[in-house]
Amino acid sequence: MQLSIYQVDAFANAIFQGNPAAIVPLETWLPDETLQNIATENNLSETAYFVPEGENYHLRWFTPSTEVRLCGHATLASAHVLFAHLGYAKAQLNFNTLGGLLSVRKEADQYVMDFPADEPQPFHVLKSLEHILGIQILEMVKGTDDYLALIDSEASLAALQPNFRLLSDLKTRGLIVTAPGTSTDIASRCFFPNFGIDEDPVTGSAHTLLAPYWCKKLGKNSISAIQGSTRKGQLHCTLKGDRVELMGKAQTYLQGTIWV
Repeated sequence: MQLSIYQVDAFANAIFQGNPAAIVPLETWLPDETLQNIATENNLSETAYFVPEGENYHLRWFTPSTEVRLCGHATLASAHVLFAHLGYAKAQLNFNTLGGLLSVRKEADQYVMDFPADEPQPFHVLKSLEHILGIQILEMVKGTDDYLALIDSEASLAALQPNFRLLSDLKTRGLIVTAPGTSTDIASRCFFPNFGIDEDPVTGSAHTLLAPYWCKKLGKNSISAIQGSTRKGQLHCTLKGDRVELMGKAQTYLQGTIWV
């Protein structure tokens, strides 16, 4: 069987920035084992698959090791493939997912994703996590899937060299470490060793937690954000009640064919 595949840099203003995702459009679902094997072979943080479902699309995401509940950058990349390569002509795309109904619309050269906000819950600072990170944590909160840890500066964030083996002992999907930004309102790095991703370059789903956390702290409804260490991506977050709009660009890196 031959399948089309696209690799897209999401939340990227140019090629070689942002977070790469593999996108495989399907007419009908393949066995889950095949979907996972393709994702493992791709060895990117996410491989996304979508199938037409009425007027919407059913969208699923796989890391190299497992299926996930919510993924922002691969949703953005999937929308880019539909709008830019597969001739989708309506104003808005709707995706049915494990994380609920997600919509994406195109505005000029950017995409706006509408996601459910992840309301931060107070959580005590884990001293063991300070040891793993080698830095003082000023505050911690917990979201549906992740811990979020606040540290003092973007410079400290860039210098982090966490012990990924110890991080994999966390009883969450992963860890978001954040600090005030220098060129943007906020900065972050995201670590998901439990899901086969030591560090994710740009994580849309993390910003469903970062946006309500920082909007409250800064007294704003809209913030600019940067994520990553060597490979950075940029996005804009707007809090609208219990929803978060995430805006960013996407760039096609490759288009090809896989045989399975």
